[in-house]
Amino acid sequence: MILYKFSMQAETQQVKTPLWQLFASFFKIGAFTFGGGWAMISIIEREIVDKYHWIERDDFLDLLAVAQSLPGILAVNIATAVGDKLRGTRGSIIASAGTILPSFLIILAIAIFLTPDMIKNNRVISSIFMGIRPAVVALIIAPVLTSAKAAKIGLKTVWIPLVVALMISLDLGFISNPILYILFGGFGGFLFWWLPRKYRS
Repeated sequence: MILYKFSMQAETQQVKTPLWQLFASFFKIGAFTFGGGWAMISIIEREIVDKYHWIERDDFLDLLAVAQSLPGILAVNIATAVGDKLRGTRGSIIASAGTILPSFLIILAIAIFLTPDMIKNNRVISSIFMGIRPAVVALIIAPVLTSAKAAKIGLKTVWIPLVVALMISLDLGFISNPILYILFGGFGGFLFWWLPRKYRS
């Protein structure tokens, strides 16, 4: 349903975003994000929602849920969907390439010019990474708060993410498998949508 909604918007909203702008935006996201995953979300949201208005904030939350549930890298999944919405297949390829290329170039440069011992024993590099760690924590917390607000999580529903986070962190085998809670969430959302319509009819 979410994918259908997103694809319908792609057909009705003709946004001729230049491919170079799409590439540059996601290249910046890939180049200046440390920590991956949730740490990327604040930068992605600022670029595609606040700055360029490529998608609406509510649609971004839906897209985030789909991208997080699918296999693969979160940022690449989002880049592929946004690129496809704006410029079709070429847009999805360009946006994905922009997201992946910075990491590829950085890792390639490290592999060529640096060794693990050089990184470990270099005080400057070690200090840089020590400073980046708390910033990454902030980058993770910020999208969690904004996503919770956009998802309209209140006093009646706040127990759901708390219980799921607790169960996953306890590492109880199959019960702590995140895939299980993705399926539960999808099924619960379907029931929440379907049951009122069934009893009204």
